[in-house]
Amino acid sequence: MSKPSPGHSREAATVDVVLVGAGVSGMYAMHKLRQSGLTVQGFEAGSDVGGTWYFNRYPGARCDVESVDYSFSFSEEVQQEWDWSEKYATQPEILSYINFVAERFDLRSDFAFDTRVLSAEFDEEASLWRVTTDQGHDITSRFCIFATGCLSAANVPNIEGRDTFAGNTYHTGHWPHEGVDFTGRRVGVIGTGSSGIQSIPLLAEQADQLYVFQRSANYSVPAGNAVLDEATRREQKANYAERRRLSRLSGGGSPFTADPRSALEVSEEERIEAYNKRWTLGGVLFGKTFADQTSNIEANDTARRFAEDKIRSVIDDPAVAEVLIPKDHPIGTKRIVTDTNYYETYNRDNVTLVDLKSDPIEAIDEAGIKTMSEHYELDDIVFATGFDAMTGALERISVTGRGGVTLKQAWEAGPRTYLGLGVPGFPNLFIMTGPGSPGVLANVILAGEQHADWISDFITYLDDHGLRTVEATTSATDAWVEECSERASRTLFPSANSWYLGANIPGKPRVFMPFIGGFGTYRQICEDVSASGYKGFEMVASDD
Repeated sequence: MSKPSPGHSREAATVDVVLVGAGVSGMYAMHKLRQSGLTVQGFEAGSDVGGTWYFNRYPGARCDVESVDYSFSFSEEVQQEWDWSEKYATQPEILSYINFVAERFDLRSDFAFDTRVLSAEFDEEASLWRVTTDQGHDITSRFCIFATGCLSAANVPNIEGRDTFAGNTYHTGHWPHEGVDFTGRRVGVIGTGSSGIQSIPLLAEQADQLYVFQRSANYSVPAGNAVLDEATRREQKANYAERRRLSRLSGGGSPFTADPRSALEVSEEERIEAYNKRWTLGGVLFGKTFADQTSNIEANDTARRFAEDKIRSVIDDPAVAEVLIPKDHPIGTKRIVTDTNYYETYNRDNVTLVDLKSDPIEAIDEAGIKTMSEHYELDDIVFATGFDAMTGALERISVTGRGGVTLKQAWEAGPRTYLGLGVPGFPNLFIMTGPGSPGVLANVILAGEQHADWISDFITYLDDHGLRTVEATTSATDAWVEECSERASRTLFPSANSWYLGANIPGKPRVFMPFIGGFGTYRQICEDVSASGYKGFEMVASDD
């Protein structure tokens, strides 16, 4: 553990770092920080490692980045030893992989599980963080690192009568670990975002009747999932180095890049061929077929028409198809969902789509859900209503910086960070994969590795130079917030009422939160900042 300089009167820290969160980013941060010789105390609300993949156990939960890419890159041994069974891994397989990595590197030993951090307060006199938990911890640390996750604070809509329902209620983000059997049940699903779209086909196979209450339609692309054979795995492992290199240079953290041409400058035949290839490849990558697909509305229209034709082709009832096709956002400006037989599910006799745009929910009562025109008697309600994304988990902790200002107060008009890593007024605090970083727009495992490496290197730099505190400057933060906003404004993304802007949470400021310039570009910016001696950060020596 690093100590203050000899003769220093300030209180020594209990540990160098308090790390909050044991998801994939927190796991690697624990490994990296310990490798750097720092003492770390981690806290995790769940009973084990995994974060999103520990809690999100709903039927059909599956990653939308290929398994071979959605994996840690820091250990060549792990890359070569682990065998993925499918192109897009399911939640149980991802969690098995996470447990494998945790055991290999003893990542659990410095985490306290089933423990929620209640507060983190910066002691200006001692230049230390004081952290308390619901399990009675009261610990001081030199640094606080929050790896609380972008999609971890479940959002349950405040529908009138919600708590009066006599049946069972579930949220896809906090699914019972033992699973749920819906055989013979009347089930209502509220929400058709990622978790709804992934779970609905499987729920329909079990339920006697399934009612899907759709607030906003989303575009979804078939996963094109496949079992990986041994020859494919050998080839992937042999090419891992190049695959990772391309991923780090890419916009989204996987080894795929968009066609640099405009969708409008190629022939109709070339365009259809390109869209068909991406549609077959599956998932979110369809939204990045051409370079201008999410910045030029005419280019976007070509992709939208292609996708809508695909959707109509597999739905028997044209009226149902029209309800399932979004009318409120350009394709790709909300995260495209990756599904298995989602649209085909609406051809089943036991599935009813309820369009809440034309028939909104009035209330929930003991027996079910009442819309303006109908009452649906239900045994179970599934809230597939997503999360208070990017800021929700962090703002539920009382984080207090200089002058008694809380993070929630500092972010009252929207999150303000420098590089997504530091916050002015909050010394020695770092955030991982949150607002102001590529975060949710990138492969979060590689994004988490990049952040943990950068933070660890920065702490080493501070210690090597006898520096006690570091804090993002207001001017650098202003410039970064403006750059993030300006980059977003050059795209079609702000035109969608997405959780990227917090639009799913009543009263949340409408600010486009991620850095949209691409993972490779962001990495280079961070490397330039560190190479410059960490411009944009104010550092204070231990004896000042």
